[in-house]
Amino acid sequence: MTDTAAAPALAPPAPEARPRSLWSDARRRLLRDPVFLASALLIAFLLFTAAFPAALTSGDPLSCDLALSQEGPRPGAPFGYDTQGCDVFTRTVHGARASITVGLCATLGAALLGGALGGLAGFFGGWWDALLSRTADVFFGIPVILGGLVLLSVVTSSTVWPVVGFIVLLGWPQVARIARGAVLATAQADYVQAARSLGAGHLRTLLRHVAPNALAPVIVVATIALGTYIALEATLSFLGVGLRPPTVSWGIDISDAAPQIRNAPHMLLAPAAALSLTVLAFIMLGDAVRDALDPKLR
Repeated sequence: MTDTAAAPALAPPAPEARPRSLWSDARRRLLRDPVFLASALLIAFLLFTAAFPAALTSGDPLSCDLALSQEGPRPGAPFGYDTQGCDVFTRTVHGARASITVGLCATLGAALLGGALGGLAGFFGGWWDALLSRTADVFFGIPVILGGLVLLSVVTSSTVWPVVGFIVLLGWPQVARIARGAVLATAQADYVQAARSLGAGHLRTLLRHVAPNALAPVIVVATIALGTYIALEATLSFLGVGLRPPTVSWGIDISDAAPQIRNAPHMLLAPAAALSLTVLAFIMLGDAVRDALDPKLR
């Protein structure tokens, strides 16, 4: 009887690695991107400042002393005082809330309105697409600053909502055009055609197959636009038609400090630096998100 070599045990087949989705791959790329991490940390700090300004300063932004008018930096007031004798540091910290609130609400409103209208126009086409395109062309022809001077000059409210509504009114066409193009491209994909051939209705096809895959360009343009909207609010407030006192805003403080830039430059530096860093952070975040979600850039 001859010994036979035992047959080697067959190893179980290794499980096939699941292909990574666009979103999971984008998350991996973002977590390795130093630009994204730096901008995200700065934005997190700004959001914390806007939500909890008392954590950084115990002063009242509306408490002023004319005896301290245009006084320079000193202990307890690192950025000095403005023309009314208000602490510039305290007003800069509290000004983050209004400016960031306008940017976030305007971006959300423009993304929802423009994304919905543009997505429906790209999916159904026909007269709805033609009507939306011509309406968007009308809004594209309105100069933003001139439109703000005309529309907001008749508003007497000192809250953020008139400014938010104006920015949404002029900002949705850009998002709608991006959403329309993304839906048109996605609707021609093989998996969408297969879903239609299997009997999927318009609503199911749009919500389950088209919208999730056309969402990335809308997120990118909305993220970049957020910084632009914050700068637009500051510009309108600087011109006197945006936010109004007693609301504390970087644009209002920059407008008050501009005539005194030679005598008291410290009044301008703090709100201008805060505005610049905020806009830069959101634009850098948008660029990083665009690079992570655009397959052509990989």
